Formats: sequence, structure tokens, C-alpha cells
Amino acid sequence: MDLAQVLYDLIKPMVEDVDKLEVKEMPGLNDREILLQVFASNDDISRLIGKKGSMATALRQVMSVASNKDRKRVSIKFEQI
Repeated sequence: MDLAQVLYDLIKPMVEDVDKLEVKEMPGLNDREILLQVFASNDDISRLIGKKGSMATALRQVMSVASNKDRKRVSIKFEQI
């Protein structure tokens, strides 16, 4: 399962500048971890993180369910372009 594509499809409707949206899968600290980096404009990153991180927490929970089949831990980092 391509977790980067799953996350991209999940957050695409939430952002205004879709052209700047990018999700990259990076190697984690070990083979049981997947790091997903989300790149977007400043306003969109603020929207994706949400108040007090509520949206980011929800995205991490959804992605942990998606990665449960592979028995891997997913970390999501947000970076502005």
C-alpha cells in the first residue's frame, strides 16, 4: 500500500493550493517506521495542523489505521514551501 498516496488523497480536498501540495515517503529510524513529509504553502500547513494540532492528530490516527496491516508506525511531518 502506498501510504504517501493515501495521505495525499486524504488531504488534497483540504488545501487551497493543490499545485504546491506534495507528500514524500522518507526512510524512518528503523524498518518498522515510515516517515511521511507533507509540503504545502504556509496557509495550507496551518489548516492541516489545525488548532492545537487537532487536525494533525486526526490525520496521524487515520494513517496509523492504514499502516496497521503492515505493522508499521507512521510519523507525519509538516513543512511549508
